[in-house]
Amino acid sequence: MIDDDLARLRAHRDNIHRYRRLLCTQLSELERQFVQKRLAEEESAFEASAAPALPVGLFSVKSQTANVNTGARP
Repeated sequence: MIDDDLARLRAHRDNIHRYRRLLCTQLSELERQFVQKRLAEEESAFEASAAPALPVGLFSVKSQTANVNTGARP
């Protein structure tokens, strides 16, 4: 059970990192919208999966997203 939960969290984390890297590349507006939508979905899924497993304040996915939108590195 715990291994499955951790694997799910890692998969969401990896997808979030992948989408953030994609947003730093040259994309058409349609592609950018798609990636931003998927990123938001992955962040929500990560938070929903992590909420029961991790203490509050241990992770902050949303704060790192702001860095991607401005072009800053986390």
